[in-house]
Amino acid sequence: MKKVLVGCVAIISIICTGLQASAQMKIGTFDEQSVLGLMPGIQKVDTFLQKYVSDSLKPEYDYELSELMRLDSTFKKDSASMQAGTRGIMQKEINQHKYKIVNWQQYQNQMLEQKQEELLYPYKQKVYASLEKIIKEQKYTHVFKSDVLLVAPPTDNLVIKVAIDLKLKFPKDVEEQLRAQGLLESTPATTRPPSQKPAGAKPASKN
Repeated sequence: MKKVLVGCVAIISIICTGLQASAQMKIGTFDEQSVLGLMPGIQKVDTFLQKYVSDSLKPEYDYELSELMRLDSTFKKDSASMQAGTRGIMQKEINQHKYKIVNWQQYQNQMLEQKQEELLYPYKQKVYASLEKIIKEQKYTHVFKSDVLLVAPPTDNLVIKVAIDLKLKFPKDVEEQLRAQGLLESTPATTRPPSQKPAGAKPASKN
């Protein structure tokens, strides 16, 4: 009987600890791409990537192809009279160029990913500095990717909080939905500086 009571006390203790931990837990969701898409000037990244392909990667491909054709032509013509060592070195060079050409798409994708990360780095710095600040200030204990949690309240969508913190502009339809849900402050319909007179107002008559 005593063992049963001790077991019950242990279970109750575990349950209470779990409830206390749950009460202290605060979960948010975040999607990097959603915030990056709102960043001013982010569209330039695609332009820079296209320029990188045309100015750097295409010339590199053309060079690899021309070297492959040149070496292959020379090898076919002169390989019979070459020393074994020279022939082996040339075959190795040919194979290196051939391998790069055959696997060019994979190589180009890797280089584009690296260049994209380089171009996005200053944007990501701002995003994650804001995210870290919000997590600390609002005491979030867990932050998941938005596609991991099936259900999450919009008030804990850190995309919205980071975008507001960075003063980013939402698309009009999204902005209207956020205002309707009370997640964005409504701006007065008519706002003007105190010194500005209403349109059509007449000057005060002199006595």
